[in-house]
Amino acid sequence: MIRINILLTLILIACALSVVTSQHKARKLFVELEKEQQLARQLAEEWGQLQLEQSTWATHARIEKIATGQLQMRLPDPKRIQTIPLSQPVGEPVDSTDSKEASKS
Repeated sequence: MIRINILLTLILIACALSVVTSQHKARKLFVELEKEQQLARQLAEEWGQLQLEQSTWATHARIEKIATGQLQMRLPDPKRIQTIPLSQPVGEPVDSTDSKEASKS
């Protein structure tokens, strides 16, 4: 009877230690999870700020200001602008003789 009590006491102590150890590990993992979630929130906030900054840097007025000021660019005279009309739909051959030669070979 004494042996059984000692054995059960040892098993009880082992179980108690395993419960304490698993709770400690769970708490450490939870703290680590909270840190990672905080980091994810900070990175998401920084990403939003970077997107806002990128849209600010890419505004049309800023680009035009840099083009005219630093790069000395200007709009061409309207007389020098040429438009080229699209005579054929996209995907169709421009010259019918090219398509005939391609079908022969």
